[in-house]
Amino acid sequence: MAVWLWLRCLFGPHLQRIHRSPESDRLEARTGRRGWTYQPRSLEKHTDSILGWASAIWSLSYYSSPLLLCYLYRKGYLCTTKLVPVGQYLGTILVCLFGVACLRGLGRWRNPEYLQFISILDEATRNYSPANKKKLSSYDFDFSHWPVDFSWKEASNPKATKAGVSLLKPEPRHRGSTDSILTSFRTLPCHIVSYLIAHSFGRRMLYPGSVGLLQKAMRPMLQQGQARLIEEFDGQRNKLLACDGNKIDTMFVDRRKEQGSRGKTLVICCEGNAGFYEVGCMNTPLEGGYSVLGWNHPGFAGSTGVPFPQNEANAMDVVIQFAIHQLGFKLSDIIVYAWSIGGFTASWAAMSYPEIRALVLDASFDDLLPLALKVMPDSWRPLVTHTVRQYMNLNNAEQICRYQGPVLLIRRTKDEIITTTGPEDIMSNRGNDLLLRLLQFRYPKVMTEEGVKAVRQWLAAASPLEEATVYSRNEVDDDWCVSVLQSYQTDRETPFPWSVGDEMAPEGRRQLALFLARKYMRNFESTHCTPLPCSEFQPPWKL
Repeated sequence: MAVWLWLRCLFGPHLQRIHRSPESDRLEARTGRRGWTYQPRSLEKHTDSILGWASAIWSLSYYSSPLLLCYLYRKGYLCTTKLVPVGQYLGTILVCLFGVACLRGLGRWRNPEYLQFISILDEATRNYSPANKKKLSSYDFDFSHWPVDFSWKEASNPKATKAGVSLLKPEPRHRGSTDSILTSFRTLPCHIVSYLIAHSFGRRMLYPGSVGLLQKAMRPMLQQGQARLIEEFDGQRNKLLACDGNKIDTMFVDRRKEQGSRGKTLVICCEGNAGFYEVGCMNTPLEGGYSVLGWNHPGFAGSTGVPFPQNEANAMDVVIQFAIHQLGFKLSDIIVYAWSIGGFTASWAAMSYPEIRALVLDASFDDLLPLALKVMPDSWRPLVTHTVRQYMNLNNAEQICRYQGPVLLIRRTKDEIITTTGPEDIMSNRGNDLLLRLLQFRYPKVMTEEGVKAVRQWLAAASPLEEATVYSRNEVDDDWCVSVLQSYQTDRETPFPWSVGDEMAPEGRRQLALFLARKYMRNFESTHCTPLPCSEFQPPWKL
C-alpha cells in the first residue's frame, strides 16, 4: 500500500493551491479562510525546482532547435563520433532527472496535504459523483489530470462530427481540369511552404498565448486570477471534450440566484490571442452582474490542442452545448462577447446558433488578411495570402453577416493592433470595415454612395464632439429613423437584408446610415489591451 501511494505521488499532478478545505461547505468557505497556496516541504520544493528548470531548458531548446541544429551542422557536430558521447550525456541526465522525480514523490508522500489531495483525486477518477467533484474542486492542480465533465457526445448536436463542425471556406477558383492539374503542380512548393509557416512560427505569431514559455511566465498571474474566480465568485471549473479530442478548460460563475434578470443571462466570453479567462475579458460582464462562462483557446493554459480555426470552432461548439445541456441555459438567454481575435469564434457561434440573444465584439476586425499583410514584407504577399486563406482564414465579417440578431461593435479609438497603419490613423482601424460590411449587408439600399460617405465621415471623427458635429450637420432625426425602420419591420417581418431606403431621397439615406452606424458601433477611447469597464458593456440595440 505504501509503495502504491508513493507511486501515485511520483506520477501525480503538481498541486498549486487549496481553495478551501474539502470538508467545508460554501458558507464556511466565504466566512472563513478562503484559500492558501500549497506549501511543499523542503525535499519536494528543491526537487520540483530542479525539474522546473529542466522543463524550461527543454522548452528553450525546442523553440531554438532550428538555429541550434544549423550551428551544430556548421561546426561538424552532427556525425556519429560526436553524437554518441552526446547521447550518453543525455542518457545520464535523464537518469538523474528520474532520480530527482523519485525524490519529489517521496517528499509529496511525506506531506499530509498532498496525500489528502491524491486520495480525493483517485476517488474522483473512480467515481466522479457530484460530491467527489465538489471535493476535487477545492484544489488547483495540473488540469490534465482533471476528469472530463462534459463531452460533445452527450448532446444530440447535428453540427458536430468527428471531422469537426462546418466552417466557411474561401470560394474556389473555377478552371478546366487540365489547367487545374498543371496549376496544382506549379503551386505545390507554395502549398508546402504555407503549411510549414502556418504550423511553425505563423500559428505562434497569431496566438502567442499558446507558447509554453509565455504561459510559464504568466503562471503566477493566472493562478491568482483563477483563485479569485473560485474563492470570491464561487466559480466552477469544468473540462469539456470537443469533437476533435481536445480538452477545453472552462470557468462558470452562476448568478441566477443573486442578480435577477442579469443573472439569468449567460455571457460566453471569447478571449484574445494572448488572453486567458483567468485574467481576460470575463471580468467585464462579471462585474456587471451577469452569469459568465469563460473558456481558454486550444493550447492555452489547461486546454489542449493547437488554436487553428477548425479547433477553435470545435471548442466553441462544445462550450455552447455545455451551456445548454449541462448548465440549463436557453440559446435566447445567451450573449456571446468577444475581445480582439476572439471575434472569430464569437461570430462563428452567432452564425451557427442564430437563436442566441446578441453578439458583442470588442476591438475586433473584419478579416485577418489585411493585418497579416501589414506585418510581413510586400514580397511575401502571395505567400501570406495563400497561407491565411488556407490555414488561418479568420473571416469575421463573412460570418457575422449570416447572423440576424442584435450586434454591438466596440471600437478602440487608440487601437494599435488592428490598425493597418498606426493608432493615430483611426480610419485604418479594421473595425470600421467590419461595421461597413455589416451595414451594407443588412441595409443595402441605405448604404449606397451617400450612406457610405456619411458613415465614413462619422468614423473619421477623432472625438465625441466631432462625431456629434457630423451627426448634427446631417440633421439626423432619431425618432424619424426609428419610425421608418419600425414601419418596415411591421409591414414585412423579413430577415436581412432589408430593402428599406429604396426610393428614398439621399438626405434620408444619410440620416438612416448615420443613425444605424451609431446604434451598431460604440467608441471607447482606449488602446487595444485596456480592460473594458463594465459600464461600457451593454446589450446591443434592438429595434
